[in-house]
Amino acid sequence: MKKRKLDSSVLLLALIVLLLGFGIYFAVYYLRYDPIRDSLAGERVINTLFVIEDTNPHIDNHQVRPLASYVLMHSPATRRAAIFDIPGSVGQVLQRVNRVDRIDSIYDPKRISAFKEEIEILLGIEISFYVVITLENLVKVTDLLQGVELFIPAAVNEYQNGHILFPSGIVRLDGDKARTFITFELPEENPELAELRRQRFFMGFVQRLGERNAFLNHPQVSSVFHSLVRTGSNRRIQARLFDEFANIDIDRVNIQSIGGNIREVSGEPLLFPHWDGTLILEIIRQTTAGLAQPAENIFGDRVFTVEILNGTTTTGLAARTAELFRGFGYEIIAIGNADRNDHDRTVVIDRSGNQNVAQAFANIISSTNIQHDSPELADPEIEMGIRLFERRADLTLILGRDFNGRHVTN
Repeated sequence: MKKRKLDSSVLLLALIVLLLGFGIYFAVYYLRYDPIRDSLAGERVINTLFVIEDTNPHIDNHQVRPLASYVLMHSPATRRAAIFDIPGSVGQVLQRVNRVDRIDSIYDPKRISAFKEEIEILLGIEISFYVVITLENLVKVTDLLQGVELFIPAAVNEYQNGHILFPSGIVRLDGDKARTFITFELPEENPELAELRRQRFFMGFVQRLGERNAFLNHPQVSSVFHSLVRTGSNRRIQARLFDEFANIDIDRVNIQSIGGNIREVSGEPLLFPHWDGTLILEIIRQTTAGLAQPAENIFGDRVFTVEILNGTTTTGLAARTAELFRGFGYEIIAIGNADRNDHDRTVVIDRSGNQNVAQAFANIISSTNIQHDSPELADPEIEMGIRLFERRADLTLILGRDFNGRHVTN
């Protein structure tokens, strides 16, 4: 009997030692494991998916879908970042269900990974982290941040769907005002304007997170803040992630949208990215490479202005090409027709003062015909092509018959 009790005691002691050993191992692993640090290895670009959730009353069972989704790409080494707006109406072959549908149709607030994986396929990148916040919690976080400041270019005073009032100029929005700002849509308004409002708010929100980072890290505030957002990580890792966001130089950040063509599938309009998605992959590759490169001169973070002139008989070619270059981050300030519509060759007119800038611009459409502006242009026909426009743009693109809508051909 005594031997049996002794054996039981030894077994129990061994079990306790074993459990204690596992506990120590996992505690050490937990303290040492830092996915943020691992992502920083090799000066990598960190990609984070932000989702603002909203319950859509127009969908059966009030399904939760993203009101807005953004991918924030940033390089901790250079503090440079870019943001891509992912519309929920983007259409693609969804791998999980093997059907063509809008990308947010598979969104499940309890299983963010499926939605994240489809965006990874769309952009051709790995998304290491995600931040999800409901619309109601966004109101609370905005108030916790003591408001989000942004610039409103034109005043809004609307009474039809309740009184909506936003003055023009620099305005600080509290939580309730922020919710109204990103959800209201005016009658007969272009849907793109509502998207621009959400983008403007998101930029201000990220900037405010950085400005108030020290406050958010206060122990009493931190517990409240991290309870309002979901990241799929513990609080320590959440805090490290938001610390990295605080280092972003938000004034140098551009926000870009996925461009494409609208086609109906099963009676629903879907946005299919240009050139079967290859264009956005090229934009992402170029953006990622640019973020990792430090700005070595005054052109490093400048947004270059462009005017695009159609020198062919193809209607709408300049407008479609403008959308192409917007995707690469250029500011299009003029779209129109050249002096004539029989230009054989596409030409780039460079006024930036930097040959590398002109070459990078021309490479997007595989053009080799670059003219550097001077008091006397080498080709008088080029001068005729731009004489009706103020010579204020950094770059002028005159489209010729050798341009097929994407590349200059031989």
